[in-house]
Amino acid sequence: MRKGGGPVVGEARQCSKQHCCRFRDLTHAGTYVVDDRGRIIDVSPRAEHLLRRSAAELLGRDAHDALHRGRGGEPLPRSLCDMRQPLLEGVTASGEDAWLERGDGSLMQISWMVTPCGTEGDGGANALVIFYETGSSEPGEWVRTQAPTTMTELDRLALLAETTTTLTSSLDSDETIRHLVRLVVPLLADWVVIDLLTEEGEVVRNTVVHHENGVLTHREDLERLMPPLSMESPMPLSRALRGVTATLVGPEHYQGPPDSGIAVAQRELFEATGIHSACIAPIRGVRDVVGAMTLGRAGQPHPFSTNDLLLVEDIARRAGLALDNARLYERQRRVAETMQRHLLPRLPSVPGLEMGACYLPAPRASQVGGDWYDAFVLSGETTGLVIGDVVGHDLDAASGMAQVCNMLRAYAGELEEPPSAVMERLDQAVVRMAEATMATAVFARAERSGDGWRLRWTNAGHPPPLLIEENGRTRYLEEASSMLLGTGFAPARKDAVVELPPRSTLLFYTDGLIESPTHSLDDGLDRLREEAAALTRHPLSTYCDRLLSRVRPADNDDDVAMLTLRVPG
Repeated sequence: MRKGGGPVVGEARQCSKQHCCRFRDLTHAGTYVVDDRGRIIDVSPRAEHLLRRSAAELLGRDAHDALHRGRGGEPLPRSLCDMRQPLLEGVTASGEDAWLERGDGSLMQISWMVTPCGTEGDGGANALVIFYETGSSEPGEWVRTQAPTTMTELDRLALLAETTTTLTSSLDSDETIRHLVRLVVPLLADWVVIDLLTEEGEVVRNTVVHHENGVLTHREDLERLMPPLSMESPMPLSRALRGVTATLVGPEHYQGPPDSGIAVAQRELFEATGIHSACIAPIRGVRDVVGAMTLGRAGQPHPFSTNDLLLVEDIARRAGLALDNARLYERQRRVAETMQRHLLPRLPSVPGLEMGACYLPAPRASQVGGDWYDAFVLSGETTGLVIGDVVGHDLDAASGMAQVCNMLRAYAGELEEPPSAVMERLDQAVVRMAEATMATAVFARAERSGDGWRLRWTNAGHPPPLLIEENGRTRYLEEASSMLLGTGFAPARKDAVVELPPRSTLLFYTDGLIESPTHSLDDGLDRLREEAAALTRHPLSTYCDRLLSRVRPADNDDDVAMLTLRVPG
């Protein structure tokens, strides 16, 4: 299928006969394709006609949020949507009596079929949706019959189950809030406001989102630092931020003289949004109140009921547990990252050499790692160079990294020994550590050689250093490689030596720069070789950053350490 075009005939033929029997004449069927995240990536002209929406209005949007509705036109919980199940399972399925919302607000009853399909280069994770119109309602008809307060008990349980599953799927606070917004808007309200309490006790209006015409819009003009929280104010938001029970609220609550700055901000919120009915519920963590959630209705005519309030309070409670866990995780991560950064050294100033280094923590969804670099001056115009990676992604890995780094520096400076002998002594020490630790490392010595420099090194299971000459020629230093540290096997280690040409660059790096779950290691090494050669004339002050932006795979969740050495002309 092509963007804005009709279905490719070959794709339609992939459908099994048992499902296609009701779709004999595809010329009357609307079709669209969704990717593995449920986003619409292709739309046929017939689908545009049936849905009364252009392809530009649909492409990139979540198909369920944009189109799928209940019989009364109400937003449909994902857990109750029959059309989503085959998308999740990657199977072919069909059904009757589903409803899609058109661009003019009317409903269209359809027969449908969903089947896996592949378009060139997408890995086959997409799905083709074919639908026929079997009935319709006039624009606005469903609005008169819709009653937001008439969710069945089954619907409520399904929404709460989906809330728990969705919110606990991430340990990132911002992502958790984005999930929360998509769960409650527009199903329960057309406005959602999230106020959060910081660790310093300040109140931040973190999120203000409005749903209108099928689009979620962030009102950044209303997102700001709030006035201080009053511990005596009886107003609804102040009470919710102190952990008091949820409350039904309207603009009339803020018509009198305000008793605090937060009350003033709330009155401005109601005036700016046109909310006529709202629920305000505390977001409670395990130990403390995390914040408050306000759901507001401006475009929806029905006010919130007591039953709605109970449901909103339950959703906010689940959100509080998820946000509390995310904050605890992020706090632990900050401690580990701070410790790790402080353990990384400042590079020494060595006459006749230029050095640069950088460290990039893993993405926020991952734990802290054990990558490190080191450089230190030894006797006899010799400089020690180290790159290493302790196995693991937690505080133990960061702690192990600190111990291994310090022991290596001590052994290297104690005696005039070749790198292999230093690495053998380090290996024995790592085996004796109280906590089982394994690590990869390259230890090298940059030594004066007449008017130039040479490198003597040994490699304990680490990715090979890359030597880039001034003319762009590259070479991976793959000699002197042996087993990683801490295995207990005590292998015999060797040294290798190479002359460093004038104006050459030597790159040490950890595997986070080249590894990817979707590409081979050879692909990563080839890409690093090409980009490192292309950037060889850039100053070392920008060399590492440019390499990171060009080489590091987007789907790599590991941290990265890099150390560069350049021999001037």
